[in-house]
Amino acid sequence: MRARKVEIKYGRQLRQIATYIDSIIKGFDVYDQDVYPSIITALRRYAETLDEWAFSAAGRVLTDVALRDEKTWMIYAKDMSKGLRDQIRNTDIGVVYQQLLSEQVSLIKSLPLNAANRVQDLASRAISEGIRSEEIAGLIMATGHVTKSRANTIARTETSKASTVFTQARAKSIGSQGYIWRDSGDGDVRHDHHLLNGIFIHWDSPPIVNSKRGIRAHAGCIYNCRCYPEPVIPED
Repeated sequence: MRARKVEIKYGRQLRQIATYIDSIIKGFDVYDQDVYPSIITALRRYAETLDEWAFSAAGRVLTDVALRDEKTWMIYAKDMSKGLRDQIRNTDIGVVYQQLLSEQVSLIKSLPLNAANRVQDLASRAISEGIRSEEIAGLIMATGHVTKSRANTIARTETSKASTVFTQARAKSIGSQGYIWRDSGDGDVRHDHHLLNGIFIHWDSPPIVNSKRGIRAHAGCIYNCRCYPEPVIPED
């Protein structure tokens, strides 16, 4: 439940960016193709202003996820030795945290940058393919909606990924070699992920999670994945 709340909060923050992108685009006469370069410039400048906000927003989310992961570990650790409990509690996740933070900032700034690229691609199509201005204008106007959809995907995927990465760091610190893949147990589970359910996965060897494209990832670390790792803890 708490993980879902973090995801919802993050999604709400990222959709604010999508809303502002929408307002930037709708501030221009999109039926006039001469304004497209100005739209692209405005979106790219907006991305440049997001650093401080992105660090703050992503930092709060990652802190929430890290604390939740630690609390979960402490529940599991009740049956462990005091030495293992102390080791889990004192695991240095600083490097992992900074890496995740850097990735999140890049993803947040990518929202207006991708929107700018979309407008640029549509403008190029208008010239090279001779598409009607009304059709191109409609597609450009939809950029805010497209960005909101991507914002939701980022929030869902990245909170789940962060949880897995923090779990992996703490598990490996006490000698865990891997985990049991657990899916969400409902009808929306991808076929490839359902096949992995209950299988032991080595931390250093993520499995193929998309057989058609050969993509490898740990549980919860690919877009919209709701699976999670159940660490296998070594005997004391």
